[in-house]
Amino acid sequence: MARPVVALIGFSADAATELDDYLQRRGYVVRLAADGWQGDALIGEGGVDVAVVELALEDGAGLDLLRRHAAGGTLFMMVNGRSDLIDKILALELGAADAVERPVNPREIAARIGGLIARRGRRGSELLVLENATVDLKAALVMHRSGGEDALSPGQIALLRLFAANPRTVLTRDDIIAAAPAEATDAFDRSIDSRIVRLRRKLDTETITTVRGTGYRFDPPSGG
Repeated sequence: MARPVVALIGFSADAATELDDYLQRRGYVVRLAADGWQGDALIGEGGVDVAVVELALEDGAGLDLLRRHAAGGTLFMMVNGRSDLIDKILALELGAADAVERPVNPREIAARIGGLIARRGRRGSELLVLENATVDLKAALVMHRSGGEDALSPGQIALLRLFAANPRTVLTRDDIIAAAPAEATDAFDRSIDSRIVRLRRKLDTETITTVRGTGYRFDPPSGG
């Protein structure tokens, strides 16, 4: 399945770079437009799933983009300041799907984009919510409640996908080796313990428990 396309329109160079880097790590294709004219051309080409637009664009260009394209296939998220309440309300009345206040937080923007894409019936992020962190399986990223983030290796993602697909089920070491083999030459039975320990530590979780003499079980948090 093609990756969702996000357009960032009207952001400063620093803000655009930060959002671009973060969204690409989360699995999105990102397109940049410095002003309303470039944004109009970019959206007009088609293929943009979500446009994140600065309402502070010159001469009301952000609202003009909405008027011209809100009825099309692109979903709009507007970025505004607290003093821009009237413009924010007008944007929502014109068809904006979401609005967020400055200063923007890349993690919040990514979460909101994922929600918009999911509402459209497309597959966005694949999130696994644990006690102290949220895992984006698609982006191989752990997002801690503290705000920090850690990357996950392909082997760790394979382990998590296996556990997530088999909640509250005891998986033997053979099950794990077959479905999520180790990434190096340590693919022996005794290495599974160390892989699980490292994964628990990185996720700060107690949801993966050891069933002595048998294997391991993933017990999702309440509601999981």
